[in-house]
Amino acid sequence: MEDKIRELLSREVDAVSRIPVDDSYRKALDIIYHRVHELRGKVVVSGMGKAGQIAISIATTFSSTGTPAVFLHPADAQHGDLGILRPEDVLLLISNSGKTREILELVDLARQLCPGIPLIVLTGNPRSELAMTADVCLFTGGPAELCPLGLSPTISTTVMSVMGDLLVVCMMDRIQFTAAEYAKRHHGGYLGVVSRRQSER
Repeated sequence: MEDKIRELLSREVDAVSRIPVDDSYRKALDIIYHRVHELRGKVVVSGMGKAGQIAISIATTFSSTGTPAVFLHPADAQHGDLGILRPEDVLLLISNSGKTREILELVDLARQLCPGIPLIVLTGNPRSELAMTADVCLFTGGPAELCPLGLSPTISTTVMSVMGDLLVVCMMDRIQFTAAEYAKRHHGGYLGVVSRRQSER
């Protein structure tokens, strides 16, 4: 069992180390900075299924670190929640296949409501319809899943989560986000205590 666990860990680490790093990150960060920190919009993050769970994490982490963001469920968007979109916002859409029907429909609906809204796509399929419609495509590298069936999202969600962290941390650097600002947004719990102590130094 120990050998099996080490093999699985090695595959996860390898997938993360192979995430392509190119100018797409700068372009994505430029868009987010302009829309959120200059136009006072927000990042609207969406994904379906497991990708949706990663999207929730990215949205809440952005918000707690000074870049307002919300999660928009792609199915709920078709039942009125699309109204959260404003022209100054930016969409960050997550789909490993780039073929998720609900996400493709969300793109059409969003562009009808807010023509010109920029679209950042995080996907394992840079040739997909979703990727081709994006202003910026962030490619995961398309690693094979850890699941023995090759079906259940495992490694793909790991790399998506890491790429979300990269966007968040780089934006924190860009806006020079401080412990004092973090404390204002995260008052409770251990992290609230630590951030307040750091801000008092």
